[in-house]
Amino acid sequence: MARLRAAKCYREIKRPFTRRSKYKEKSYVGSVPQSKISIYEMGNKNLPYTHELTLNSKQALQIRSEALEAARVVANKYLEKFLPQNFFFQIKVYPHQIIREHSLATGAGADRFTSGMSKAFGRNIGVAAQVKEGQEIMILRVNENSIKIGKQALERAAKKLPCKCSINIKKIN
Repeated sequence: MARLRAAKCYREIKRPFTRRSKYKEKSYVGSVPQSKISIYEMGNKNLPYTHELTLNSKQALQIRSEALEAARVVANKYLEKFLPQNFFFQIKVYPHQIIREHSLATGAGADRFTSGMSKAFGRNIGVAAQVKEGQEIMILRVNENSIKIGKQALERAAKKLPCKCSINIKKIN
């Protein structure tokens, strides 16, 4: 399998180029790649929690599903180790934006290749979530004695994401 390109190649939010062709079947996106995120909600949803920690983005960007899954795995593993079933963890963003790549236009000399080919369409290689500035990426609900562990778990998850993040703590009534 080919290696993934760097996240900086797909970070910018922009309207994707939509192919228009005189042949109707070429105007459609072929197949949408499956998201790499396997689970969106983890832990025990039914317990009464006292505090909610949120991981918010400090900038508007796109986050690939691979990065979201890596952040989810790291945070969930840490929480399962120190708070078995005494938390509720949820991913709030859904990767729906299709990422395309033209395989010939990635290496050296790509500027010469793309200059003769107006808006090279490429094939679908993945999906990404579009995140606005200040938007919640992940939510964690814990009790008061577990805030420190929850904050550490969200900090570990933030290191896997391609943006600067802030952690907000809110008391639930």
